Amino acid sequence: MLSASPDDALAPDWLEVPADPNELPTAVWPASARRDADGELELGGVGVAELRARFGTPLYVLDEAEVRAHAARIRSAFDDAAAAHGTKARVYYAGKAFLSTEVARWVTQEGLRVDVCSGGELEIALAAGVKPSRIGFHGNNKSVAELERAVEVGVGTIILDSAIEIERLGAIAERRGTESRGFRQRVLLRVNSGVHAETHDFLATAHEDQKFGTPLEAAPALVARIREIPSLKLRGLHCHIGSQIFGSRGFAESASRMIELHAALREGGELPMLNLGGGFGIAYTAADDPTPIEELANAIVDAVARECEVRGIPVPTLAFEPGRAVVGQAGVTLYEVGTTKEVSLGDRGERLYVSVDGGMSDNARPALYGSQYSARIASREGTGAPVLVRVVGSHCESGDIVVDHEYLPSDVTPGDLLAVPATGAYCYALSSNYNTTPRPAVVAVRDGQARVIVRGETLADLLSRDAGIAAPGAERTGARTGEGEA
Repeated sequence: MLSASPDDALAPDWLEVPADPNELPTAVWPASARRDADGELELGGVGVAELRARFGTPLYVLDEAEVRAHAARIRSAFDDAAAAHGTKARVYYAGKAFLSTEVARWVTQEGLRVDVCSGGELEIALAAGVKPSRIGFHGNNKSVAELERAVEVGVGTIILDSAIEIERLGAIAERRGTESRGFRQRVLLRVNSGVHAETHDFLATAHEDQKFGTPLEAAPALVARIREIPSLKLRGLHCHIGSQIFGSRGFAESASRMIELHAALREGGELPMLNLGGGFGIAYTAADDPTPIEELANAIVDAVARECEVRGIPVPTLAFEPGRAVVGQAGVTLYEVGTTKEVSLGDRGERLYVSVDGGMSDNARPALYGSQYSARIASREGTGAPVLVRVVGSHCESGDIVVDHEYLPSDVTPGDLLAVPATGAYCYALSSNYNTTPRPAVVAVRDGQARVIVRGETLADLLSRDAGIAAPGAERTGARTGEGEA
């Protein structure tokens, strides 16, 4: 049997051998996560054995109280930071992290608005009863149909991403204006501040060579054009520097550059709002140390206020768009262990491969970004010594890794339930049917109760979309020509 070694060459420097491989680090797990007297993991007062029996695995579990608590805390942090400087804050939940009608209701009940970036996300928000005036619509390539729908339902703010989109939306809004006299669509212009966030390249969104927004130097001409179009009403600027960012330095630098532009553009007309995006990081492992949201809020708003004071202008209304910071820590994915395999790499050390019944189809982030996660045996407490493991999925890909580096009890065995925390954001949202794998259900837990908020798919669901399979009751033909067998 493998056992942990403090100088294991296969373990990354940040990963420490835990004194107790059953412990649940508070920074990573929902506040409700605990083990009962028998060592079984409970989430929101519901045991994982019950969750497996009722809903199967893999299974996304979302702690409703945790989502609400994060939403309320973030809103309060930015409200307080803004009030200290005589202005107001608006907090939009970034629906791309994970959006369902239930989640949209939770966050709006906690005082958040909703940001969407596709026609599908818009329809979910509307179906949840979110007021259109409290919705922001993003996207670098919003279709004509999506823009028409957004204008039709009265979306509060559309974030313009290009010169083409300015003209496209202007024409749509003008047509709407003929039906509703005096109508003007409120918009923001997305600008790249040039600040390179300290995150994965694919998550850094304010550098110059990428698809979102417009460079700082191009913004004045685009703002002038927006102001020329009678059917558009410019409300301000938008900037987003990236995702999963720790610390406030990048946000403060971006704010400084945006305020400089904001001040210059105020000379041509009112500009009451500045949206500084989101991207606030969370802990995925015990080694992660994200900045508390109150500290981030104060640092960002303080930076804006300083820049405004230097220029003798009022602090604008500030908007922010957290997604991961609201739902990330609230989510836990449950898997069942199928096989384990000891792999020796000679003098480099040994690793135990633990295969589970999910993988990159339900969590693409490790394959896309090299993201690190944690894991624990959930159905019981392990009794073995910590051993270095790699948790892998069941897909036909060597890169199908769920948790790249972790220490689990050495007695982890087939049939165990394994829990991976901090999966509330960008797991279901990025899920796929790779290898014809049905997407898991999403179950909400709270106060000892569990309920499905997104139904899981079945193989029958997937087969029903295959046009080569006869519909129930239909006579199947044998050849593409439509002719049966001779």
